[in-house]
Amino acid sequence: MPTKGGTAIWFDEVYRRLGGKEIHVLAAEVPGSAQVDVAHPNAVHRIEFKRYGWLKPESLAIYLKLLFAGLGVIARHRIGAVHAGRVLPEGIIGWLIARLTGKPIVIYAHGEEITTWRQSGKFRAMRFAYRRADRIVANSDFTRSELLKLGVLPERITLISPGVDVARFKPGLPAEHLRASLGLREGQKLVLSVGRLSRRKGFDRVIQALPKLVESGLDVSYALIGIGEDRDYLLGLAQELGVSERVHLLGHVSPEDLPLWYNACDLFAMPNRALDGDTEGFGMVFLEAAACAKPSVAGIAGGTGAAVEDGVTGCRVNGEDGAQVAGALASLLADDAWSRRLGQAGYERANRDFSWTAVVHKTRRLDL
Repeated sequence: MPTKGGTAIWFDEVYRRLGGKEIHVLAAEVPGSAQVDVAHPNAVHRIEFKRYGWLKPESLAIYLKLLFAGLGVIARHRIGAVHAGRVLPEGIIGWLIARLTGKPIVIYAHGEEITTWRQSGKFRAMRFAYRRADRIVANSDFTRSELLKLGVLPERITLISPGVDVARFKPGLPAEHLRASLGLREGQKLVLSVGRLSRRKGFDRVIQALPKLVESGLDVSYALIGIGEDRDYLLGLAQELGVSERVHLLGHVSPEDLPLWYNACDLFAMPNRALDGDTEGFGMVFLEAAACAKPSVAGIAGGTGAAVEDGVTGCRVNGEDGAQVAGALASLLADDAWSRRLGQAGYERANRDFSWTAVVHKTRRLDL
C-alpha cells in the first residue's frame, strides 16, 4: 500500500496481521508511500522500479534491483521464508533469492496471469517459477486447475482465497445521502458495480439490460465505480440505448465512501466474461458486497465461483449472454425477499470464511 488493487490490499491486510517488524516487505516506491510506511507494522523497504528503453529486456533493471534488495534484506536479518505476491517479477526473483540463500519460496497465483501471459518468454518464466516453488497459494479452484495444467504438483498447491474487512464493510451504514446524490426516487432500485472499466468485467451487459428491466416495470438505475479504458464506450452505449439518465459513472470514490455505496445499492453486479484468455481469477468486490449483505450477479468465467455461491449468495450467469444477465438482474430486483435471503447468506459466509482473521489463520498454516 498505498498501491491500489485487490492483490495489494490482500497482502497488506494479511501480512500486517501476521507479525510486526520481523516481517520485511519489499515494495515499489509510489506516491504517498513514505507516510504509509512510517505507521506500518511491518518493516517496509521501497524500491524505485523504472524501465529503460535501451535495455533488453526493458524490465531488466527492475529484476536486478529486486534481486539485490532481497539478498540485502536476508543478509541483514533473520528470514525464514520468501513470499512472492506475484509470479513475475517477484516470483522468479524470489525463487532465485530463495535458492541462493537456502530458504523456501511461496508464490501466490491469481489466475489471470496464467490465462493471459502467452508470450513465449514470459510464459516460460512463469511456468518455470510456478513449477519450482516450494508452495503456491491459489486464490480459487479455477486457479488451482490452471496451475495443474502447467505441470505444478498438486501437493504443492494450497487454496487460500483473499478476504474482506468485515469491520469496514458491513450492513446498516448510512447511505441515503448517496442515493439522493444520484437523484433516486423513493422505491427506485440501484444496481452497483465496482472495478476497472474493462470489457471483460461485463459492465456493458448491465447497461444493455436496463431497457429490458425498465420495460418489465422495474424502476432501476445503475452506478459504476471505477476508471478505465471503457469509459467512453460505456457512456456511448448508455446514450445509444436511451438510458443515460439511469447510468452514473462515478470514477474514483474515497475509501471511506466505498462501504456506503455498497449499502446504498440493492444489488451488486459484475457479470464477467473471458476475452482473449483474460478472465477474473476471483473477485474481491463480491466479498465486499456480501459483507454488506448484498447479493451479487457474477459471470461463470474464471474463479468467481469461489466468491459467489450460485443460488446461495447470488447468481452466476454466462456473461456473454445478455439475456441471462438481464434475467438474473430482473429476478433479484423483482423479488425483495429472495434478494434479502441471498444477501444474508453472503453476509454470514463473508464473516465466517473470508474475514481477514480467517485468511491470516490459513496463511499461518502454510506447510513449508
